[in-house]
Amino acid sequence: MTFVLLPCLKGFSIPKRFNIAVMLFMMCLMSYMARVNFSLNIIAMTKPKNSSEIVPDQGPRYEWDQDDQALLLGAYFYGYLITSLPGGMLAERFGGRAVAGYSCILTAIFTALTPFAASWGVWAVFLVRFIIGFLGGVVYPCCHCLISKWAPPVEKGKFVAALMGGTFGTVITWPISGLIVESMGWPWAFYMVAIFIGLVTLVWFIIVDDSPALHTTISIEERDLILNSLGGSVSTKKKLPPFKYVALSLPFWSLLLLHYGNMWGLFFLITAAPKFMSEVLGFNLSSAGFLSSLPHLARLICAFGFGAIADIIRRKELISVTKIRKIFCIPSHIIPGVFLIILAYFGRDPYVCVAIITFSLGFNGAATVTNLANSQDLAPNYAGTLYGTINFVGTTPGIFSPMIVAYFTRDENTIDQWQNIFLIGAGAYIVPAIIFSILGSGKIQKWNDIDNDSNEKDVANTKL
Repeated sequence: MTFVLLPCLKGFSIPKRFNIAVMLFMMCLMSYMARVNFSLNIIAMTKPKNSSEIVPDQGPRYEWDQDDQALLLGAYFYGYLITSLPGGMLAERFGGRAVAGYSCILTAIFTALTPFAASWGVWAVFLVRFIIGFLGGVVYPCCHCLISKWAPPVEKGKFVAALMGGTFGTVITWPISGLIVESMGWPWAFYMVAIFIGLVTLVWFIIVDDSPALHTTISIEERDLILNSLGGSVSTKKKLPPFKYVALSLPFWSLLLLHYGNMWGLFFLITAAPKFMSEVLGFNLSSAGFLSSLPHLARLICAFGFGAIADIIRRKELISVTKIRKIFCIPSHIIPGVFLIILAYFGRDPYVCVAIITFSLGFNGAATVTNLANSQDLAPNYAGTLYGTINFVGTTPGIFSPMIVAYFTRDENTIDQWQNIFLIGAGAYIVPAIIFSILGSGKIQKWNDIDNDSNEKDVANTKL
């Protein structure tokens, strides 16, 4: 199937691997649209604390208190947590194309059912959001599995940066949802997302194949370029991951902690930023949606910038991959944590708060060079499984952060209560980065080539 996504000159066609990268971007975008739209829509779905406050007619409103809202905001992540772990193994066994594609079709259906669930009560909404999260948990492990088969090593930075499609999904979903809610009512903010996801998923099935060897229209030259660049690091044999060696790997554990810190900062802003912008800083719903998306736009732009810089450094072999991963932890984790500390003590002006949060998440775009890329370094054969495992643990902040926000803001919801929340986020960023700088690695581990079905002797990890 010949499909050119970008305009091209006569006689020139876009390499198929670039089309795959674009579709990875779109898959992550759709996943995040389904994930984050509820964070803004719930503001219009609930009655305000002050019963005398006049609210616009944007659809039915429900008497959900802070604990109910925290439960519903975390529901997605309960489901996401379950499938993140096996998502990589499912992709490696059945193919990332099918597993991610069918999950998105079902996600569109359940997203459209959310307004009906709301009329049935809190627990009906919780169930729908849980299912959407359950379906979404496989997406990123599937994408990592596809990257391991499609991306030449010197282009890994750009391919991993394509996963920032999720960030762009946040960028466009909140302001668009805010406008839809104010003009058409909050139910349509769910319906429009569902329609978009359904249409793009159809394109996904047309364009994407699980590997260059399976793609029917890829040129022989491009197929050989990709396969030769990967050498023997990626096997075509389907086999179980070497869990024993993964569990004993210090580089893997340091990656897990690094990813956890990154996801704490990210999920905190996804679940809490619209609430903070609207209820604490006092912006209206459409403004809250737009301003909440600015940090994610900065993250998207910086992600591609940092990814391109890392690719150049790697192509020219200026420093080792391990040093690249560790050095880029400064912008991806240390600097964002410092900005959250500044926010905790100096964030009193609404626009200063927005600026600080934007800088913090913008620098975190360098995560495409650190925790988002490192599973590809350690074990290309099991990149999906490794990412699924770290994402399994990294999902828990999506559950805990709304609870922490609810705990600190239960009696009063001012900037003073949010100070502790920001300091917790700063620690979650900085401490894992320090640990990774000591124990992390960018080398392929020897257990990448172990076959659990054979009687091969035990092998030790490569040196850090």
